[in-house]
Formats: sequence, structure tokens, C-alpha cells
Amino acid sequence: MPWSKIKIEDRPLDSGEGRLLNYPEAMNEAFCQILGNDPRVIVMGQGVDDFKGIFGATKDLHLKFGHQRAFDTPLSENGLTGVAVGMAITGLRPIYCHNRPDFLLLTLDQIVNHAAKWQLMFGGKSTGVPLVIWSCVGRGWGSACQHSQALHNAFLHYPGLKIVVPSSPYDSKGLLISAVKDNNPVLFFEHRFNFKYPGHVPQEMYAIPFGKGATCRQGTDLTIVAVSHIVNDLKKVVGDYNQASLELIDLRTIKPIDKELIFKSVSKTGRLLVVDSAWETQGLGNYVISLVAMEGIPLKSKPRILANPDVYTPSGYTLEQEFYLDDAKILSAISACLDK
Repeated sequence: MPWSKIKIEDRPLDSGEGRLLNYPEAMNEAFCQILGNDPRVIVMGQGVDDFKGIFGATKDLHLKFGHQRAFDTPLSENGLTGVAVGMAITGLRPIYCHNRPDFLLLTLDQIVNHAAKWQLMFGGKSTGVPLVIWSCVGRGWGSACQHSQALHNAFLHYPGLKIVVPSSPYDSKGLLISAVKDNNPVLFFEHRFNFKYPGHVPQEMYAIPFGKGATCRQGTDLTIVAVSHIVNDLKKVVGDYNQASLELIDLRTIKPIDKELIFKSVSKTGRLLVVDSAWETQGLGNYVISLVAMEGIPLKSKPRILANPDVYTPSGYTLEQEFYLDDAKILSAISACLDK
């Protein structure tokens, strides 16, 4: 099926339609359908052909589609990203998978100086760089500072890139299909904590448009903006909160970002809290709040950011629990926004 013919779908809430799949099942189905739909798609990366795949997401792809289209790669992230860029500009549509986004830092030259700039350097006349770089944030079992960093915000600064940060099996499948359809380099950040949440997923191929956030819960007193696994934590907290009416927005992608959805919600509630699983300084919270400030939306209380402190993740379960966000920290931030 031509990529242009794939159904564009935007179901912001779990409607109960489709099968109930766990997260790895939905991701594996997306990879299989993408590979089956287009012989130009290549899936490569550390552990792609492991007997469990990468957290189950790439399981058995090499058995179904062959080792030429789904294969393991050496621990040479910068060099292999260059190979992937070369594939993309010569007609293939590679998906380069990383067990951890921490090692994307080794690939910055290839991503920023080559993939992101290619169309510009050729005056927009090239076919683009249809490259997807898929990575999965890990934390919670002693991963410490070198295997647990959420780096999605680090790439906001660079033009030419698109950044996807899903929270549900439905969104992850639809956004991955959109990423492979796109002719621009896309950074796709999964989070290991998402993998414990099942969801209803249609069997057919569908694409969720970039830059289209979802309102997970309607409210009138406070707008809460978030991405990735923290959205699932917030759904429970917001659902149980009975002292005010809270509106929860899942951005899905942060580049492009759904400004209109944010502006509409904050104009209604007059209050804003941004919750992010990355560090606070120059992160998603600063970005969203600056957009609202430049739009000139009047606020009833000062906007707030809830994110990880500006230190690296400590090692050890007890220290990690102190470092990461939890329900108590979320409730405290909500109360501060509401002046309670």
C-alpha cells in the first residue's frame, strides 16, 4: 500500500475499539506491518534479532523478513547512524533502534550535521532523509546515570528534526507508522515504563498525525501538560483528584508541538502545570510556558514545572525513588498551582 493511502486516524482517548494489546505486542505489530508494506524499510540496531527482540518490540522480525531487513549492529552508534543516513538518502527507509537513548549522544554529528541539514543543503530539491531513530528509555532497576536518561528535550533545539514521545500502545503504533511515512528524520522516544500499560489497538495500519495532541481528561481549573509514561501516572492522579477540575493534555509529539491545544486549554483554565520525565532546566516545561507567555494568555497563578532535578540519576533503588517523580510530588505541584 502506498504510504499516502494509509488511513489517517486520531482517536485521542481509548475508545475500546480494537483488540486489547500490551505495549510490546502493539509495537511488534507496527514493525511487522511497516516491513510488510514497504520493501525499502530496514530495521537495524543492537538486539534487534535477539530471541526476545528489544523489550519484545522487534521480536522475530529477522525470522519473518530475513536478516537483510532486520539485523543486529555493532556498538558503533556514530558510524552506524552514518550508514543509516546513507541508506535514507539513497532510497531506503531505515529504522535504527537503540536499547537506550543515552547513546544517541554519540550520534549527534550524524543526526544534527547531516540528517537534519540534508534538505537545506540541497535547496529542498532532495528527497529528504526518511530515517527513524527509535530508542527506549530505561529506569527503575539500578540503571543509574548512563542507562536511564530521558533526552527528548535535548533535540528540541535543532531544526530539521521531528520528535515523538508516545504514551500508549495505540499512539505508539500510529505514530511509528507516521514516522516511517515521513521524509524527514524522526526521533522516536519510547519509555520502558509504558510497556506495563495495555491498550486497544486497531489491527489495520493507521497513522496518527504529528503535532496533534490529545486531551485525556477535560477540566476547568488547571491545565496539566505532559508526555510519555508520566501521562499514565497522571491519568490515575487526575482521575482520583476531587478538589478541583483538572484538564490533562498528552502532547504525543513535541516537535511539532500542538500549540493550539495548549492555548485553548490554558485560556479556559487560567492555570498551567507542565510535568516532564526529563530534567527541568531548558526542558519541555520551559518551552511550553514560554509559548503561553508569548501568546499573552492571562493566568490566575504563576505557571509551574514539575520535572527531575538537575542532577544525574543516582544508582540504587532507594535513591532512584527519591529522584524520580511520584504521586506525592505530582499532588504537591497541583496544590501549588491551585493555591491550596
